Amino acid sequence: MIERTISWLTGYRRLSPRYKRDPRNYLAFLGLAAALCRYKRLIRLTTQDTV
Repeated sequence: MIERTISWLTGYRRLSPRYKRDPRNYLAFLGLAAALCRYKRLIRLTTQDTV
């Protein structure tokens, strides 16, 4: 499950490692990407039940 989550998060270009970046910005993008992944999963699960 961890490997799957990491692969989902690497699909977001903003999360590519850049060493001159402020860690707070990186964590903010990480949180946003995780929220988007969960939202997409939730939408997919809820629309499957209605079909």
